[in-house]
Amino acid sequence: MNATAARHGGALTIALAALIQAPAARAELGGTMSAAPSAHSAAQSVSATAAAVQAMQATQVTQTASPTMRVNGAVQVRATTDAGGTTIDEYASADGRIFAYTWEGPTMLDLRNLLGPYYDAYRAGTDASRADLRSLHANRVARDGVIVEAGGQMRSYVGRAWLPAALPPGVTPDDLQ
Repeated sequence: MNATAARHGGALTIALAALIQAPAARAELGGTMSAAPSAHSAAQSVSATAAAVQAMQATQVTQTASPTMRVNGAVQVRATTDAGGTTIDEYASADGRIFAYTWEGPTMLDLRNLLGPYYDAYRAGTDASRADLRSLHANRVARDGVIVEAGGQMRSYVGRAWLPAALPPGVTPDDLQ
């Protein structure tokens, strides 16, 4: 192995280690709203090959706002923008429990990470609804305590996911914009 390859391999190892240890940019549905990640992300702080940087940036949040209170102080909402330019709003009750997400942007989200333990119920619902293809561009799944509405077309995706039983008093799905 030559010196250049060794440097790039070492940088890649450092970059991957930083990613593994980096705090999650957002929690999953049903989890607790985390503190805002620092603006200095692992992808910005580690010098690695171009391919490694691109792979890291795809999983990093590029912008995070501090949570704001809405609906008479019963809801905390934090907006983030991912590396693909999709805006994700994270909704949490006053005690920090995440009960909903909404998203809009040019890239589809990784719903497995966003929905967390509710992903399998969502996936089972989408598999069951494939026989009834009323729309190729949108779906609504209501199963096992979670509702997910997602749709769009290339470069224009929207959606929302929420836990109906976890909505704070006075909050309705219409408040999830």
